[in-house]
Amino acid sequence: MHLDRRAVLRLGFAGLLSAPSPLLAASDKGNGNRTLDELLTRYLVQAEDGINRVDYARWQASTADRSKLDGYLVALAAQLPSTMTRNEAFAYWANLYNAATLKIVVDRYPVKSIRDIKSDTGLFDVKGYIGPWRTKVATVEGRQVSLDDIEHEIMRPTFKDPRVHYAVNCASIGCPNLAPRAWRAETLDKYLDTAARAFINHPRGVLVRPDGTLQVSSIYKWYKEDFGGTNAGVIEHLRRYAGPELSAKLAAGARGFDDEYDWTLNQVGGRV
Repeated sequence: MHLDRRAVLRLGFAGLLSAPSPLLAASDKGNGNRTLDELLTRYLVQAEDGINRVDYARWQASTADRSKLDGYLVALAAQLPSTMTRNEAFAYWANLYNAATLKIVVDRYPVKSIRDIKSDTGLFDVKGYIGPWRTKVATVEGRQVSLDDIEHEIMRPTFKDPRVHYAVNCASIGCPNLAPRAWRAETLDKYLDTAARAFINHPRGVLVRPDGTLQVSSIYKWYKEDFGGTNAGVIEHLRRYAGPELSAKLAAGARGFDDEYDWTLNQVGGRV
């Protein structure tokens, strides 16, 4: 049974259907997510320090590859996420978010931080001055969506999965890594767990200082409700993905709960 599309949009895509999406399947068989894979292979650098960076300068200089990214976004916007399975829809929205973010930065590069790029929402939108997250980046099933809409009105309330925060990338050093390939339904859970482990076991995700005090990424403060709603809930989430070294430190009873976030652009050659 198909739901009324307007109702699905209004409910934050809560009524995702269980039937596979022929549009997404056709996209993968053709030139859909493979386009994003190819672009990421060309411009994403997986550095030895564990932070993935993007060669925005070289990407901006390639008219052909900028056009490929534009075409990928157009193809995504033509799909129908309300007819997708849960994992298809999760992958779809994460790919749209990440590709749109890449386009925003590539088009405006050079910038020191994504926060230097303002939204086009007018003088009276205060949040529009601290980043591009309010600008509408696509029209999906008749609804214009911004990066904020995708993350906070669709993905978080619909999927109720804290791993949303490891799937979307805000082009910053402090953010969980931009995935090296497009997200796909069939491997979604596996690679979301991989992304969670990579971030949590990296110092910008979780750091236990020599004196035993704990410093975590600000995402665990900003979105604490997604991680159990309390500091204890956050710690439980971290333990789920912590490696042996971090697990031992957490078990020893880390004190305090400071947070930090680095908004420096995740560009090749950028500082750690």
